[in-house]
Amino acid sequence: MTSQTLPGIDLHVLTDYLGSRVEGGLAGPLLGDIIAGGRSNPTYALTDGDRSWILRRPPLGDVPRGAHDVSREFRVLRALGPTGVPVPRTVACEPEPGVLEAPFYVMDRVDGRTLRTQDDTGTLTVQQRRDLADSMLDTLVTLHDIEPAAVGLDGWGRPEGYLDRQLARWRRQWHAIKTQDHPGVDALFDRLDAAVPQTRFSGIVHGDYKIDNVLVDRDDPSRIRALLDWEMATLGDSLADLGMLVSFWDEPDRFHNPITAGATAQPGFPSAHDIVEGYARRRGIGLDDVVG
Repeated sequence: MTSQTLPGIDLHVLTDYLGSRVEGGLAGPLLGDIIAGGRSNPTYALTDGDRSWILRRPPLGDVPRGAHDVSREFRVLRALGPTGVPVPRTVACEPEPGVLEAPFYVMDRVDGRTLRTQDDTGTLTVQQRRDLADSMLDTLVTLHDIEPAAVGLDGWGRPEGYLDRQLARWRRQWHAIKTQDHPGVDALFDRLDAAVPQTRFSGIVHGDYKIDNVLVDRDDPSRIRALLDWEMATLGDSLADLGMLVSFWDEPDRFHNPITAGATAQPGFPSAHDIVEGYARRRGIGLDDVVG
């Protein structure tokens, strides 16, 4: 349900701001709603009664400096707009507080549906699930085949050492949130630390590539309308995206990730093994050490 007042944004201010930045101005005062499903940066749906947009800003309250940098999201979306990667069209970005109490950016709202649960994917036919998996692999390979400098993203991140930094980051996160010691977790971090591979395929990394971050066409769910949630995106080892996809790729008769909760454990979706092989085949690279 849309509202005239929302926490974290001023719709009156945004009406004036956006009205001067969209072609033809606004059809009326903005109304908005908070979109459920985001786990980090708050996401708002805005409408003037005719057209619709999405606004993203950092979380409410104190945010560590450098964290939740929405201008990074905006930059990668703008850079990928002319490519074959399906992303929303960017409208405007304010990297510093001023217009609102926090930085933010605005993009067009893309119509479609997300598939977050087993019930969602249960509405698809077996062939649609198979085709959607192919589309997800095609989209990921299209992203990874892009040369960052060719789209203005040179210097946007540091590919070398990306995997080490990721592991160190999640180790810090674990120690910051744990409520009691779990020696097994520390032992796992030590094992991972000793086995971090060298960066093999530098490129643009989405950082959270999984089924609930693709927006699919309402009539043809095998067609991806937009790839969402770019807040973790950077330059790094592109195989990290494949690892992320597989870690959330639920299979029948195996433990399901609590977030995706069996979304891909349905007839028609390929196995995680086939996902890795399909990715390697599309990119023309050898991943025998990964496939096993």
